[in-house]
Amino acid sequence: MPSDVNARFARDPAGQFGIGNDCHGEIARLGRGKWSSGLKRIGQARYQRIMIMPRRLLAAIAFLSLTVPALAQDAVKTPYWASVRSEEVNMRVGPGEDYRIIWVYKRPLLPLKVLRMKEGWRYVQDPSGAKGWVLGSLLARKRGGYIQGGGPAEMREGGSAGSKLLWRLAPGVIGELGDCAKGWCGFAVGPRKGFVPQDRVWGAGEP
Repeated sequence: MPSDVNARFARDPAGQFGIGNDCHGEIARLGRGKWSSGLKRIGQARYQRIMIMPRRLLAAIAFLSLTVPALAQDAVKTPYWASVRSEEVNMRVGPGEDYRIIWVYKRPLLPLKVLRMKEGWRYVQDPSGAKGWVLGSLLARKRGGYIQGGGPAEMREGGSAGSKLLWRLAPGVIGELGDCAKGWCGFAVGPRKGFVPQDRVWGAGEP
């Protein structure tokens, strides 16, 4: 279940390292002289109208800059994969800050399956099967992978069982997920990169 990151490294009898993780104002002021005389020429009321228009335009642009990204996010087809973006993300029972928190995720890159969307919120499922609502801005489209199953997963130099064994990854390890082909996926845990079997990675394949 979700928890703080607790990484551990150990050397096994074969000499390979294992990697493990627990899961869970004013813009300008009119002066005197030409500016004042210019103001008299065009008239006070007309000048005020001219000055108000840019302010309204700026307000409209600011509103659109906030609403368009949210609308674009809500237009994405579900389900899809996402990952935890922040150091701390709350899962709630409903789509709003007033709803009760059921889980707190403190593991960036943890993959989540987005099942539904509502007004900037995402209904997601985590690797353990827990479901709830998280704020969409706290998720990223960057692909993460979570090592699942019993026993360590082998990380090899290439995408085949005959490639050199580099690391053994304990269940619960989270890494950056690369492309998958022929049953193997690119996987990186910090500077350690290689390939792991696709069936050992939650977050790979179609959501």
